[in-house]
Amino acid sequence: MDFTLFIYYLAGVLEDFLVTVDLRLIAAKRVLPATILSFIATLVGLFVLYDILTRLDAERSIIAIVTYAAGIATGTFLAMKMKLGK
Repeated sequence: MDFTLFIYYLAGVLEDFLVTVDLRLIAAKRVLPATILSFIATLVGLFVLYDILTRLDAERSIIAIVTYAAGIATGTFLAMKMKLGK
């Protein structure tokens, strides 16, 4: 279970890192990169949520969701600290 939680955390970091960079690209009017990142971030998020909802029991799912949310918060932090090139 611990390894699974670590994977959920990393997936949350990846997903929200991509979402945050995507929003920054949208603000910079960079359409193609924003579209690609939006697609990838959506896939990551849906795969993780599907896995949490179908594979785990009720008790462990709550822990998995909280771990995933912590990863999402970390992803936002990292993406906001990243410098975007033009």
